[in-house]
Amino acid sequence: MRDNKFYLLERAAFDKFLVTLKTGGYQTIGPVVKDNAIVFDPVNVAADFPIGWSDLQDGGSYRLVKNDVPALFGHVVGMQSLKKYLYPPVRTILEVEKNGKRFKAGSPDGEYPRLAFIGVRPCDLAALATHEKVLANGPYADPDFTKRRENSLIVAVNCTRPGGTCFCADMGTGPRAEGGYDILMTEMCSSSSHTFLIQGGSDRGEEIIKSLSCREASDAEIKTVERALEQAAGKMGRHLGQDGLKDELYKNFDHPRWEAVAERCLNCANCTMVCPTCFCMNVEDTTDLAGNKAFRSRRWDSCFTVDFSYIHGGSIRSSGMSRYRQWLLHKLSYWHEQFGLAGCVGCGRCITWCPVGIDITEEAAVISGRKK
Repeated sequence: MRDNKFYLLERAAFDKFLVTLKTGGYQTIGPVVKDNAIVFDPVNVAADFPIGWSDLQDGGSYRLVKNDVPALFGHVVGMQSLKKYLYPPVRTILEVEKNGKRFKAGSPDGEYPRLAFIGVRPCDLAALATHEKVLANGPYADPDFTKRRENSLIVAVNCTRPGGTCFCADMGTGPRAEGGYDILMTEMCSSSSHTFLIQGGSDRGEEIIKSLSCREASDAEIKTVERALEQAAGKMGRHLGQDGLKDELYKNFDHPRWEAVAERCLNCANCTMVCPTCFCMNVEDTTDLAGNKAFRSRRWDSCFTVDFSYIHGGSIRSSGMSRYRQWLLHKLSYWHEQFGLAGCVGCGRCITWCPVGIDITEEAAVISGRKK
């Protein structure tokens, strides 16, 4: 039975924490600065993290800003989520090889390394829970996702500084993580101290914490974190009220705003590629040049592509308007019918990484009739 206590990890001991994970057989993956953005990549020491970097995000705008605060997690979310690792963009699911007059078919052997993800935000934990519900525990479980998830360890980080496009508080997915992690951290960085309030969320998480010999956090330190999270919840860059929204959107299926937003939408599919919950895919068959081997691959796809809804010689959603409407309604309405929850976790990536800055919170407010 877990103790649910809070402990304090000193910044000076963070490298020891990474070593402990590696000693346990995990490859450590965390946020790094790469190509002028925060991305998930292998990390080995604390110096690999985005120390002193924060980000400015708005519609169609993402900028890194250097500051004098030596925080490891002073940024918000980048364009990547755990989806890149647990549900890869391309996955070969079948190989067929010609052998004389016979054929040998089989699934390629999967490689499932033990990965420890460090710095996972609460909104991405909620997205992971959605994937677990659909891809692991649903009627058509994906064995590849299941194995990757079983081999992963999640070190989550609470958000004390929401970004300009965040609205996780309205979606009930942040800025405080409520579960789905092995270890939870909240970074506290000031001119006089730099510590992490940590808590175990699983048996293996608590075992790792105990091996670090951390002291138990005081009531004052816990209250400091609680205040920071309460303040963060009130400083979201965007807002999207959930009460009644699903039905209001249904009632406005023919709202003229659909056409207006479609005139701006490039149908580039950026919003679905960066979305941590989207899992639509296509299956492609290819052969090698000699014609001796054939491969069947699963690839990420998007409801914004014309071919995605191709049925019997044509697309049932041939216009950009119909594809944008399908995407937004699926996220905020249809998912409730399918899975009992919204398909959006309020991370704001679709707003930030849309080239023309289309804002899902703005469009939903106008189409539902909440805003003129």
